[in-house]
Amino acid sequence: MDLYAQNILDHYKHPHNKGELNKADVSHHEVNDTCGDDISVSLKMTGNKIKEIKFDGDGCAISQAGISILTEALLGKTKSEVLTYEFKNLEKNFGIKISERRYKCALLGLWAIQHALEKYKM
Repeated sequence: MDLYAQNILDHYKHPHNKGELNKADVSHHEVNDTCGDDISVSLKMTGNKIKEIKFDGDGCAISQAGISILTEALLGKTKSEVLTYEFKNLEKNFGIKISERRYKCALLGLWAIQHALEKYKM
């Protein structure tokens, strides 16, 4: 197994930033109707930047590892930076090519965070 696949499995088995976030400034729930992957995110903001982020959910290794990886990659980013974050950025964080079949799984966490930020008013 290559190093990047091992990283994904590690994030899946030992997710970072999984749990509840008390007194979140904004939250959002997203479901992939195709396969049933499910992610809820909660964010605390400092002005325009993500101060803290937590998630909960169930799903495949790609969706759950993806949100775990994103919680680290997006911490400290501004709302506008995250809203312009794209699949190519996510794929870079994963370190592997994501197949077309797994596209929605990989993006579910990003969509949840972006939709939460769209609701956030400073």
